[in-house]
Amino acid sequence: MQGDGGGESTLTVVIAFCANALIAVAKSFAAVVTGSASMLAEAVHSWADTGNEVFLLVADRRSRRPADAAHPIGFGREAYVWSMFAAIGLFAVGAGVSITHGIQELVHPEPAGSFGVAYAVLGLAFVLEGISFLQARRQVRAEARRAQHDTLHHVLVTSDPTLRAVFAEDAAALVGLVVAFGGVLAHQLTGSPVPDAIGSIVVGVVLAVVSVVLIDRNRRFLVGEAALPATRDAVLRAIAAMPQVERVTYLRLEYVGPRSLYLVASVDLTGDEAETSVARRLDELERAATASTLVAGAVFTVSTPEEPTLR
Repeated sequence: MQGDGGGESTLTVVIAFCANALIAVAKSFAAVVTGSASMLAEAVHSWADTGNEVFLLVADRRSRRPADAAHPIGFGREAYVWSMFAAIGLFAVGAGVSITHGIQELVHPEPAGSFGVAYAVLGLAFVLEGISFLQARRQVRAEARRAQHDTLHHVLVTSDPTLRAVFAEDAAALVGLVVAFGGVLAHQLTGSPVPDAIGSIVVGVVLAVVSVVLIDRNRRFLVGEAALPATRDAVLRAIAAMPQVERVTYLRLEYVGPRSLYLVASVDLTGDEAETSVARRLDELERAATASTLVAGAVFTVSTPEEPTLR
């Protein structure tokens, strides 16, 4: 199961926010000075990312609120709601504006200048984005190692939407910077604004692809994403190993927030006791399960004799 990396996720988002805010200001200055379409696309991209980090910080904060009477399994799914807003914003603002401006530049081309400013800002942005990306990558690799996943697979399957968003957005930003550099360089060498405009469109397409992936992953967790087979097997082994459990006949694990699961199980208890005693033993099982920080809630029921054994 995934460990508790919530505090590190907050640090990852804060680093990304600071980096993107500085980059957005620098790119906006470069876009005004140079008149480059690729630089404008990159500026819009960074402002969109900066706004998205605010959504991700809200997601992280609100999803950590403790459970109450109206929300007995907590507020974990709020993380996917606010992360969904961030992904939609990246699609509408980042991708939409970049593609639209690139098309407009193709239809009404305008020459650019002061290319040295553009290169300096792109270099600074690459360093800052690289720092943010390395922090996200470090956290992903640590979690992936514990879960025995490769890095990219873990990015897709992790229940932490803020980590996934920062990693994906930073990776897209680094790709976008390379594309923007190519567009600006081609504009300078050929004197034609067409490569620059195409660079803006390519940056927009990259952002659109990333945002669609993020939207889909958040949608799946909001609808109800079952735990991974490895996690399910680990929980099944843990329940079957409990001294009061003879066998397990049903197990359902669903994510209700980042690193937070809701557990439903049917078990055959050892012995043949009276109803009141069985109720107490089931309550003990539920308390034991929810003692883990990974389990937001648990329900145990008694199996019927004809139910097949899972383990």
